[in-house]
Amino acid sequence: MEIRWKTESGPRPVIREKNGVVWLSFPLLEQTGMVVQGFTTRLGGVSRGIFSSMNLSFTRGDEEEAVRENFRRAGAAMGFSVESIVTSDQTHTNHVRRVSGKDCGSGILRPRNYSQIDGLLTDEPGVTLATFYADCVPLFFVDPVHHAIALSHSGWRGTVQRIGRVTVEKMKQEFGSRPEDLVTAIGPSICQDCYEVGEDVAEAFYEEFGRDADRTLLYEKGGGKYLLNLWEANRRVLTEAGVPGEKIQMPCICTCCNPEFLFSHRASHGKRGNLGAFLMLKRP
Repeated sequence: MEIRWKTESGPRPVIREKNGVVWLSFPLLEQTGMVVQGFTTRLGGVSRGIFSSMNLSFTRGDEEEAVRENFRRAGAAMGFSVESIVTSDQTHTNHVRRVSGKDCGSGILRPRNYSQIDGLLTDEPGVTLATFYADCVPLFFVDPVHHAIALSHSGWRGTVQRIGRVTVEKMKQEFGSRPEDLVTAIGPSICQDCYEVGEDVAEAFYEEFGRDADRTLLYEKGGGKYLLNLWEANRRVLTEAGVPGEKIQMPCICTCCNPEFLFSHRASHGKRGNLGAFLMLKRP
């Protein structure tokens, strides 16, 4: 399968494989030596049809046991257990929540006791944070000084609401994290060439990022249509929150450009499963 990479500067995600499960790993996060991390692809699961094969969504019509088996396979390959996972309840907010060992299994083995949570953070080793995607932007955060992590889901609404900054501030509040110490990654998601939006979305970004936003953020096509760069928007959010540019890994791969390798809502016209982002502090 040919992978279409984007020509972003900096290190690309690395393709990893174990027991048939294929995922993307981020060099900047790997270099910390303190986390298990990765972003799944469509490859290595047991789901069929439009969900083929590594679908991680219980809510799109797939067989429940197939999804559970996919979680088991992903965890076994990447290095975490299903029992350790804590899932988000994504509703395109900028709400982030601190979780702990008592939350493990939430959203997979038992119902969540929280709702409307698009970001998760913890400082407990062995707790696996999980968020889910099919074009939206995953944001990974590692604090190697205070041994804390966070993982947030940033669609266009979350980006306008600067969930990246909210996550940085929550890590500072909960763990004493300093933005300059954080190592981050912006995960695989839809690129600007593929992400056409209308005037309502463009107006929201102009209001938040300024009327002088250049074409690298919003490109006006005419006819009330724009091309939106969620990668650049989130990079700016993180930079303005104090994260050094050299500690922000860019995606370098678009979900919509690679529909056989990654699930994409746009490319599939909604007939798809979900990808998963996972982040866990290693045990000492």
